[in-house]
Amino acid sequence: MELWKCIGFGLILMFGAWSCEATSRSLQDASMYARYEQWMTRYGRVYNDVNEKENHFKIFKENVAFIESSNNDVNKPYKLGVNQFADLTNEEFKASRNGFKGHECSTKTTSFKYENVKAPVPATMDWRKKGAVTPIKDQGQCGCCWAFSAVAATEGITQLTTGKLISLSEQELVDCDTSGEDQGCEGGLMDDAFQFIQQNHGLSTEANYPYNGVDGSCNTKKAASIAAKITGYEDVPANSEKALLTAVAHQPVSVAIDAGGSDFQFYSSGVFTGSCGTSLDHGVTAVGYGVSDDGTKYWLVKNSWGTEWGEEGYIRMQRDVESKEGLCGIAMEASYPTA
Repeated sequence: MELWKCIGFGLILMFGAWSCEATSRSLQDASMYARYEQWMTRYGRVYNDVNEKENHFKIFKENVAFIESSNNDVNKPYKLGVNQFADLTNEEFKASRNGFKGHECSTKTTSFKYENVKAPVPATMDWRKKGAVTPIKDQGQCGCCWAFSAVAATEGITQLTTGKLISLSEQELVDCDTSGEDQGCEGGLMDDAFQFIQQNHGLSTEANYPYNGVDGSCNTKKAASIAAKITGYEDVPANSEKALLTAVAHQPVSVAIDAGGSDFQFYSSGVFTGSCGTSLDHGVTAVGYGVSDDGTKYWLVKNSWGTEWGEEGYIRMQRDVESKEGLCGIAMEASYPTA
């Protein structure tokens, strides 16, 4: 009889433990679901039906776990955040955001006007502080990063040449620059964008030809209203962070990077040293460089994913790494417009 009592008591304890564990797990899920719904409200996310919402909740939960695990690694000098991409798998994220046609890059070589510059470059540079960088923009779900990168570099050289900072039109490039490799939201190249701007005798303003984030037909009337001109473009010698430094010391520079990793997707702050390869898939703009408080050299990079991503739209990426290509391939295919 005593034995049965012991067994019975043991079973009660076991079931009690299972019950507590299940309750704890359901409370965790409830807490995560509340967080998910707060996140949906913050970013205005609406799903077609309950199934879609549940599927994205699973992805959200996995991403939050990934982000928290990464942030618990004390050896990482950068942090990740639960940003607007938190309900997307890495594949979904890459498909909607990264449109640099890295596999179709030009093989033609150009001159490099900063090649024989003897004067030492400044220890740090931030073109924002010199009035050559417009506020952060957001390309939305259109893979036209190449247009934003080329426009940011063109805005920079225009300000340095004329003293006027003018927000220029990415939508004009998306709609009108379609006869070559550049194909609007389906991707393109910064060099081809520079060629278009040169051949078109300039580019219109953002105000005149505003961005709407989808492929459209070219509005030739709007495109005829020119606000900024360039004389051409030059490529920075490939695989040389030293050459890139010289260029960025003189003007904002378009760069291509491998931005396809989850660490990049959720980057929030700090100097990014994270895992990435050299499969160039995203066009951004190097608008400066510096050294962090702990002595890490970095590139200051302007992205086009809005101010909710990264350091208010920017990322600091480790500079002078062992690999000649630079972190995430940043030194592989850099270029800038000339004026």
